[in-house]
Amino acid sequence: MPFVRHTDTTQVVPLWIDGQAAPLEASKFIEVYSSAKQQIIHYAQGASEADACKAADAAWNAFLKWKKTRPEFRSEMLLKVADLYEARAGEIARWEVDETSCSETFAQFNIKLAVGIMREFAGALTTALVGDIPPISDGYGFVFKEPVGPVLLIPPWNSSIILSSRGVAAALAAGCTVVMKASELCPRTHSMIVDIWEEAGLPKGCLNQVQAERKDAACVTEALIAHPAIRKVEFIGSAAVGRILGQTCAKHLKPILMELGGKSPAIVLKDANLKAAAEHVAFGVFLHQGQICFSTERIIVEEVISNDFIQALKEEASAKYSGDVGFAVATHITKHAHDIVEEARAAGATFLLGDNSYIGATGASLKPTILTGIKSTDRIRDEETFGPSATLYIVKDADEAVALANDTAYGLSATIHTKDMLQALDMAKNLDYGQVHVNMPTVYDDFSLPVSGVKGSGWGNNNSEYGLREYLYDKTVTLHQHENARASFGH
Repeated sequence: MPFVRHTDTTQVVPLWIDGQAAPLEASKFIEVYSSAKQQIIHYAQGASEADACKAADAAWNAFLKWKKTRPEFRSEMLLKVADLYEARAGEIARWEVDETSCSETFAQFNIKLAVGIMREFAGALTTALVGDIPPISDGYGFVFKEPVGPVLLIPPWNSSIILSSRGVAAALAAGCTVVMKASELCPRTHSMIVDIWEEAGLPKGCLNQVQAERKDAACVTEALIAHPAIRKVEFIGSAAVGRILGQTCAKHLKPILMELGGKSPAIVLKDANLKAAAEHVAFGVFLHQGQICFSTERIIVEEVISNDFIQALKEEASAKYSGDVGFAVATHITKHAHDIVEEARAAGATFLLGDNSYIGATGASLKPTILTGIKSTDRIRDEETFGPSATLYIVKDADEAVALANDTAYGLSATIHTKDMLQALDMAKNLDYGQVHVNMPTVYDDFSLPVSGVKGSGWGNNNSEYGLREYLYDKTVTLHQHENARASFGH
């Protein structure tokens, strides 16, 4: 999807509906701002409720044909899209870096993950579509897997390529069509996905993109959810917004797949490899300025090795995270992260690492920080910072570690660092998290494994056949001889 020029100097990411750019309306332009460069880098066209309905109509009309395409055709297209991602990786990364102020390395990592998940979907599609022939008392019963219909996808700005690409690919692979409500913070990055799918031959109307100004976001989103063509919603974002969307979907009786926030714990047991654990913990806390829902927000350490582990963590942070640690997507993200740490410090928490100070003059970068001495009443106790910070707790044993890890509203990702695999497995079964990893960072994902949240971290699955099934429903068809059917009803 190319920019549309409004003037010689004004480039605008348009709304993309039914395979073409919608007319521009200057009064609804959205400023897309780079926190690293501290300047407006381009604009995006904001949508109205009417625009949203046009996108939903286009998705419905395209769905009537797309759902009939052969699974092998959709698999081949997924593979072609994956190849195009690799061929255009430099261009994709450039826009993600410009709009979200992430590092080039993080952007390329996003692209690599997106390529992998699309190839996984291509291989898993036929398995996900397998139905059943259950025995019934009279005749034959068949259970077919059918696409749910047009999907509203609301991806986030963080990890902007992988999380949007995953949702788009799963829905289209299953035979659904998509209206993607792109983030107003990175609309050009999200538009690259539309551009590449259409380059691969996706029919017009199968993938539509709208974005909205913040003041219009609620009404545009509800217009889409309420539209009769939209059959399911996928949202990745904060628990606060997830609650609102969940209520809106309930009002309109629309199912929703949600991957929300986390307060991910890293548990370090007394027999852990402390150097490796420190490396994984620091990576989980500080990667991408902590702007990942899987980021390590809590570090739970057995008392007997706490001093040694803290020293190892300080050495790891000093070696790898003391210089340029990147930028947040916007200053309000950094301010929230800074304020929540400062509140804890003012209430008596102390710094083990860093001092929560701003780096440079942009207001979009914070010094990596770890605190201890957190009180149960501190906001940071169970609220995501979404910044390069974590809290550290010292416990007596593994049982206390599990109890503390579970003492949260969230349940997305947890890790255990230990050499005792049986103990790790026992602990994992008792941890209330969608995924528990042993001797890895909390920021871990594999294409073939389901990604799911429990409690306040959402519901439903992503990845491989688990994610594909989210966009399929079971259709039961029974066959009966006419005479037998009448007899079964007592005629």
